[in-house]
Amino acid sequence: MKKRTFIKLSSALMAAPLFRPLSGLAADEKLKNWAGNLEYSTNKLDAARNLQQVKEIVTKYPKLKVLGTRHCFNHIADTKDRFISVTDAEQQIVLDEKNKTVTVNAGLKYGQLSPVLHRKGFALHNLASLPHISVAGACATATHGSGEKNGNLSTAVSALEMVTANGELVRLTRKEDGDKFNAAVVNLGALGVVTQVTLDVEPTFMMGQYVFENLPLSQLKDNFDQIEASGYSVSLFTNWASDDITEVWVKYKEGDKAFKADKEFFGGKLATKNLHPIPELSAENCTEQMGVAGPWYERMPHFKMGFTPSSGKELQSEYFVPRKNAVDAILAISRMGKQITPHLLTSEIRTIAADELWMSPCYKQDSVAIHFTWKQDWPAVSKLLPFIEKELSVYDVRPHWGKLFTVAPALLAKRYEKLGEFRQLAKEYDQKGKFVNEFLKMNVFG
Repeated sequence: MKKRTFIKLSSALMAAPLFRPLSGLAADEKLKNWAGNLEYSTNKLDAARNLQQVKEIVTKYPKLKVLGTRHCFNHIADTKDRFISVTDAEQQIVLDEKNKTVTVNAGLKYGQLSPVLHRKGFALHNLASLPHISVAGACATATHGSGEKNGNLSTAVSALEMVTANGELVRLTRKEDGDKFNAAVVNLGALGVVTQVTLDVEPTFMMGQYVFENLPLSQLKDNFDQIEASGYSVSLFTNWASDDITEVWVKYKEGDKAFKADKEFFGGKLATKNLHPIPELSAENCTEQMGVAGPWYERMPHFKMGFTPSSGKELQSEYFVPRKNAVDAILAISRMGKQITPHLLTSEIRTIAADELWMSPCYKQDSVAIHFTWKQDWPAVSKLLPFIEKELSVYDVRPHWGKLFTVAPALLAKRYEKLGEFRQLAKEYDQKGKFVNEFLKMNVFG
């Protein structure tokens, strides 16, 4: 086998885009995120198609932010000055079969990369619930999938290249750069413009998934570990309106310890048709269930690449607590059901393995994430979040960086022990704060 295989993406490999191209905006139309809840503070955007253009744009402007696939629900990527985008860069995939890595352009979407890897006999260890997000953007915010032994998506990064504020190209690797690497992977867009990412890969595999309905919440008290260990990836969905987990999605690797799909699963009943995480919606957009085998990239996400995921018009929040506190945290939220349910579309509970990445919510702790997909009513949700965060505060809760939260900056500083050192590194790469926006100024740089 060749050591390194260069793969040019053809139009046939480019899945139907979820987001309308920026060039398609009308003159008076505001730039928004994919769900439409957030209107960005400027439409000024320079699209870079190669490394040289990135360097030129970075050195040209005093203030800049990278705009990716626009899946964040808060202002982490916003700016009133100017955006740079690398999502339309000349796409190239470099597969190193000997070292089991793949190097890609930062703006490449997982849904574009995954089928190419599979055809070459390789896979990624994990994917998020939707494949429409870019590699660099997902890693910068510690976006995750599920699986008690699976780290978030950023844990697959073994090297990255970025252009810093002065136009210099910096390359960092897991093997050679230690702390700087661990600081830079989940970078929150604060260190520079990531142009290239190298990911670990493994031999490809097939997966199946089953869904069970109405698992009694009481089963989590005594069986949480067994439930989460039942598959390669497990997601629990509920609307907190009853004493049941509405749906349990169990994804398993074919060839591993075979998952036995009995009609009953800890009191839950095996679904007899494909389901959507929001029960009222059609499962047309969802990946195949009912134990039908398929490639890893068509089973690990909940949603297909060619469709709008989830409900589309929504808000999202998510909170990470230590794995050891999972059941207590879940029960605490369940007691708030009457407050939460009227404003909720669905809630998802997932496990994520610990990592060494400084700004990851899973830094040095196995974690459980409690996710909320809200109806698009920010006034109501904004009043609820402080109560949810108060209930979870005893567990030193960490919010998802790209979703909606109200946790005070002082508490974030306490809960991220490496935050001070991250600030120092950011100043080293960006002395004048070129990449610092209002979100970072408030939540990270204090």
